[in-house]
Amino acid sequence: MIPDTIPVEALLVVDIQSSSVMGNGAVPGAARLLETTADLIARARKDGSLVVHIQNDGRPGAADEPHTPGWELHHPVEEGPAEVAIRKRVDDSFDGTPLGSLLTGAGVRAVAVCGLMSEMCVQATARTALARGYRVVLPHDAHATQDIPAAPGLSDRVPAATVSRVAEWALGSDLEVPARAADVSFAAPPGSATRRESGSR
Repeated sequence: MIPDTIPVEALLVVDIQSSSVMGNGAVPGAARLLETTADLIARARKDGSLVVHIQNDGRPGAADEPHTPGWELHHPVEEGPAEVAIRKRVDDSFDGTPLGSLLTGAGVRAVAVCGLMSEMCVQATARTALARGYRVVLPHDAHATQDIPAAPGLSDRVPAATVSRVAEWALGSDLEVPARAADVSFAAPPGSATRRESGSR
């Protein structure tokens, strides 16, 4: 179980886009990942947490090139004061996006991170959140990646599950890694009450 010191007040859903979860380009265990992340989103919504869907804009010709089928977010976004979608161009979801101001404005102190890919955008986003002083929870079963292919003279194939675990480990001891996303609980950030009372959108 996760310590109860500070509730998780925001869920960052990183790059769960069609090109990575559907068809030949799907990560190993994509169906299970989608079930897990859908449950996280549903519970975060129910408890009033901030939900931020992050969508990567790939380069021309990439599987996630903007406005192509592979670029589309898999999970529907329920746009509103407590749920938004933002776009990014690099691994770190804070870099060049309004993510930081969204979290600050809502008074968020603790975030849960899920999505793709473990050693790239998920890790980069979690690392910056840690550096900014957030409590960061990365459920082990709520992020994924691809196998690393064998490289002659360097290494054999590295299974995706190993890559994901190393990505967690590399973030250090301040990161919280529950085995199951089902053990993550949510709460509304303190700024949400202020927004409701003021009628702001």
